[in-house]
Amino acid sequence: MLFRSIQRPRIRNEDDWGAGFNSLIEWFGLTDDMDIRGKRSLKEATVYICIKILSEALGKLPIKVYQDVDGKRKATEHYIYPLLKLRPNPYMSSIDFWKCLEVQRNIHGNAYAWIETMRTGKLAGFYPLDSTRMKIYVDDVGLISSKQSVWYIYTDLLGKQYKILPDELLHFKGLSTDGLAGMNPIETLRSTIENAKASSNFLNTSYKKGMTSGGIVHYIGDLDEKAKENFRTKFETMAAGLKNANRISMLPVGYNYQPIELKMTDAQFLENSRFTIQQLTAAYGIKPHQVNDQTKTSYASTSEANREFYSDTLLAILTVYEQELNWKLFTTAEIRQGFYVKFNADVILRADPEKRYEMYRQAVFSGVKTPNECRALEEDEPLDGGDELYGNAALVPLSILKTGAAYKKGGDKQ
Repeated sequence: MLFRSIQRPRIRNEDDWGAGFNSLIEWFGLTDDMDIRGKRSLKEATVYICIKILSEALGKLPIKVYQDVDGKRKATEHYIYPLLKLRPNPYMSSIDFWKCLEVQRNIHGNAYAWIETMRTGKLAGFYPLDSTRMKIYVDDVGLISSKQSVWYIYTDLLGKQYKILPDELLHFKGLSTDGLAGMNPIETLRSTIENAKASSNFLNTSYKKGMTSGGIVHYIGDLDEKAKENFRTKFETMAAGLKNANRISMLPVGYNYQPIELKMTDAQFLENSRFTIQQLTAAYGIKPHQVNDQTKTSYASTSEANREFYSDTLLAILTVYEQELNWKLFTTAEIRQGFYVKFNADVILRADPEKRYEMYRQAVFSGVKTPNECRALEEDEPLDGGDELYGNAALVPLSILKTGAAYKKGGDKQ
């Protein structure tokens, strides 16, 4: 054994504690409605909606390769371009690949993709890995080398282990306290998710019972335990369930039923449920209108919330992916040549043509973009004369205004 117990490197895996327990539960055929570990958390509606929104928001954004040499341009000739934009591997489209990674990142706190490399050194594809089967080892005592080193151990379904170096793996993290591994958001939000799950189970059980409440049956006399159980079973069969909702129940002589009512209004059920949803959406950076909470919303506020979702939530996520991709996918020489990848977040504005065309108008009038550049964003063909920069004729350089001289159309002082 290479490492002794006192010298064993730190292992970072946020889901390791629950993997064995979950396997044991499944092996014995036991289930727990309140088990929200791992992908079981998707059974809670709010968690599912939040992760669905985040994964689809990332997946629908086109990712492109650029080269920044005397001005940014698309590097469509780079061999990585079709891998990222169309097909990262033979089994997945680009949108499925990015959605898969984002779902795992939001469930487990970490998402991994193995980088397949050809003998020539070029990259051949990217394959997502199961986050629950990955462990991170950190040699923070310098046992192997004088420098701190990090490597990954992946265990496949057959139990075979693979050592993967950082350069061979794309690692996208969530919120992290050490920068090496992301925190598990499901475990961090366990109590809040359990509250939402309990509310859903309570409402679902109430519907299945025909919204009947519990109660007490009074009987003048004495019954043994077997008789009590038989009467309880027969009475629940007669009165409970959707098919028996609002039906008249018959009781034998000497029996009296007294319901025990717990009104949802008394328990502030709706208020507590709404508060739980707000906590979960805030934790994932989702705006209320995105989960159909239209309280105090209007078109103007919704439009502003969409921009806030991009700037407050999505922009940070895109930065996580772009920085990891730029460092792992390009050689040092390519980085020096200005190659980098970037998600095109401008497609978020496609759903609002009024704001989109206003943005184009301002860009052209201010000389920031040419008309053909704006047409390219709409995937329209370029037009003759559209490669010129235009500006407002009323604009005058401040250097001329300071002199007090007039400014004629030709650009010379009068």
